[in-house]
Amino acid sequence: MDTIWELDFYSRPIRDENNKKLWEVLICESPLDVETTEEQLFRYQKFCSAQTVNSIFLQEAINEAIEASGKSPKKIRFFRRQMSNMITKACDDIGITALPSRRTYALQRWIEERLENVYPQQEGYDETAVSSVTVQYPAENAAILPDAIRGDKGDRWAFVTLEVQGFQEMKEWEISFGEGFPLSLFDLSPETKIPGLVIFSPRAMPFAGWMSGIELSQIQLQQGSRPRLILQTGTSECWILADITNPDTLKEAQGFQQAKETAQGVHFLAIQSDPQSEAFAGFWLLA
Repeated sequence: MDTIWELDFYSRPIRDENNKKLWEVLICESPLDVETTEEQLFRYQKFCSAQTVNSIFLQEAINEAIEASGKSPKKIRFFRRQMSNMITKACDDIGITALPSRRTYALQRWIEERLENVYPQQEGYDETAVSSVTVQYPAENAAILPDAIRGDKGDRWAFVTLEVQGFQEMKEWEISFGEGFPLSLFDLSPETKIPGLVIFSPRAMPFAGWMSGIELSQIQLQQGSRPRLILQTGTSECWILADITNPDTLKEAQGFQQAKETAQGVHFLAIQSDPQSEAFAGFWLLA
């Protein structure tokens, strides 16, 4: 399995002697299955002054992380779109693929932990300079799925749930395309119900293959006069999975959204050829 890292290079709520905010590089390994523990994930951290924020400093930090970990990642995910040029250049110069992605769950949980427990203990901490960990972009310009995989009369979908403890066997499931993460990241009880959307399609394999290349982030219910299910990918891209025109289906979708909130945002997307199949063309844990 390829090694994937998650990276953030951004200012922190700590001011130096010149009243400028310190910047920090955070790198951690992406957990790619449900069995990985947080203790097994590689982490790297380094502060820098605002005067040294550039792609050269970031490249040096990535190289230090590679040396410390003893291995080089194939890809590095990052979620801040405004840092795209700098991160992409630093990665390109080393020969690593920079991947714009909101699928940086381990990194974002780490930043939340540091915001709560680490930065407030630092000299120069400025509570008024705390910014949000996540970056949200509107789904107003959601795109239509490509013709090659767009749903037809042979496609069906259903909302389902599976308890946290049911994911313990995920590694044994037959999955052609997909990715998981340890649910311990979210401190959920074994009985917590994880909601999911299952798509049944005669084109399950090409559908799942296409999905595997777009950095799936989360599924959201977009309500209003035209309710629809939106798939968020990359750092800001959105796709229309389905328009919801039936009141009963809308109620199910609202239940899906509520179950997501109860499960701290954790949910899943599955793709199968038909309801009788025991194999998954695609299965992704999302949050």
